[in-house]
Amino acid sequence: MAVRRAGMEELLVRAGVDPAKMKEARKEAERSGVTLAEGAQRVNAVSADVVARSLAEMLGLPFRDVIELDTVDVELIRPISLAMAREEGILPLYHEGGFVRVAIAEERSMGLLPDLRLLYKKPVRPVVVPSDVLRDATNKTYDRAARSASAVMEEIREEGAGDDIADDLSLNEDLLDDPNQAPIIRFVNTLLTQAVKDRASDIHVEPFERELVVRFRIDGVLYEIVKPPPKLQASIVSRVKIMAGLNIAEKRLPQDGRIRTRFAGREIDLRVSTLPVRHGERVVMRILEKGTVFNLEQIGMAEQTVADFRKFIQRPHGILLVTGPTGSGKTTTLYSALAEINAPDLNILTIEDPIEYELRGIGQTQVNPKIDLTFASALRAHLRQDPDVIMVGEIRDKETADNAVQASLTGHLVFSTLHTNDAPTAFSRLIDMGVEPFLVSSSLIAVLAQRLVRRLCPKCKEAFEPSDIELKEAGVTRARVAGHTIYRGKGCPACLSTGYKGRTGIYELLTVSEGVRQLVMAGSSAGVIRKRAIEDGMASLRDDGIRVVLEGRTSLDEVMRVTQEDTVELD
Repeated sequence: MAVRRAGMEELLVRAGVDPAKMKEARKEAERSGVTLAEGAQRVNAVSADVVARSLAEMLGLPFRDVIELDTVDVELIRPISLAMAREEGILPLYHEGGFVRVAIAEERSMGLLPDLRLLYKKPVRPVVVPSDVLRDATNKTYDRAARSASAVMEEIREEGAGDDIADDLSLNEDLLDDPNQAPIIRFVNTLLTQAVKDRASDIHVEPFERELVVRFRIDGVLYEIVKPPPKLQASIVSRVKIMAGLNIAEKRLPQDGRIRTRFAGREIDLRVSTLPVRHGERVVMRILEKGTVFNLEQIGMAEQTVADFRKFIQRPHGILLVTGPTGSGKTTTLYSALAEINAPDLNILTIEDPIEYELRGIGQTQVNPKIDLTFASALRAHLRQDPDVIMVGEIRDKETADNAVQASLTGHLVFSTLHTNDAPTAFSRLIDMGVEPFLVSSSLIAVLAQRLVRRLCPKCKEAFEPSDIELKEAGVTRARVAGHTIYRGKGCPACLSTGYKGRTGIYELLTVSEGVRQLVMAGSSAGVIRKRAIEDGMASLRDDGIRVVLEGRTSLDEVMRVTQEDTVELD
């Protein structure tokens, strides 16, 4: 007698899904043209794990809740593109006896099994896994199959290839797809893949007299990655130029372009800059991930600093400056502020050089000095667009500074950046540009100075007891660290043996109080203004860095490294 197998709906109800939610899932499945199981997940009626267990029971297949990545045979996935694996919902795992084991998460994937049997010339047996487990394993397996840049370069050396750059790559392809590309194309694609995987912010391709060096900037520090043969320099640069839409014949002038591509389903933008140097062309690629979410809660500010900063960005007019050296995260802070106040009833405009991220609902203008579209001229034009808030990428000259001041005095809120080491120096910098002290004091509402410090790797950080000398150098009393655990980085494979993984910000927020305003109008030095600001409650960059140390997120050495200009005296 045949055994009746329960249907998916019956199994899900049996697993505890609310009947009302099941009705909602049926409507979602009909509306979207998906399976009942997927509809149930879309309306949050059931977890991926429960769906997979129910599917395995319905089809009479084995179930697993994890995929051991080190057991997956990457050679099995080479004939299948990442796009196809995702679309069909399959991941070949390994040879098991006389058949190939394949992971699936949906019933529709069963239809591809006959094709896989013909491809591998072996029987294929499926195992059901949760959809989120399959998705994560698929991305990581194709990532591993892409290999490292040094491994690909070793292949190129062995093949004796490197001159063929004629073939082009469709930029709609995912970097993890692995077609049989020409060696140089494969190397450049792998270089980009490894950079994204290693969380690099920049890729440097640097030609010297006797060598070619590729370095990645990771968490603000440059690391040497691979040294391709110098004879491949022209081919690698030409390949990057083709991808960025640049003129490969022009080698005497600097060029700028962009590459838009995908990595593991994520859209990635690369800002490309080429520069002629003595031994060829130098290339730097800045990696920008589209879809980045900007949030003041996630950039590392102390709770009180966030609360005070929020008050300033809600003001109807005035200038709010963010200061710090290049690469200190100023743009991220300003984007987070704009995202916080962005609303349909506000007209927000920006002037940037370049536009790094697209912000929905905000008008963004790219400066172009070649046609006299500078920060100053763009700011004048923006004032005729009835703005409520204007972000000026950087105040570089007197004209831009004057226009920003006038904009703030006529009822606009202006955000901008300035290259100064700390917050108090911003006043003297504007005055040095030629802005009258009384205009500076009346237009500025606050100055935020910031730095980025590397976060300790959570896998290898270790507790240690700092010596009295170390505490004295950092300007910290033994009493302040009492009751806190101080950590340092040890180094492990997860953090490339650096001891650090990721970065966070440290901040000093100077409120322009009446006392500070009087000092600015009197032409007082930055040191005098700093002293008054600290009396008013400002925490210095070093002080805020110590806060992050006491929270166990960074090390004393790292805070000392990025706040060397801060001199702190113990009481």
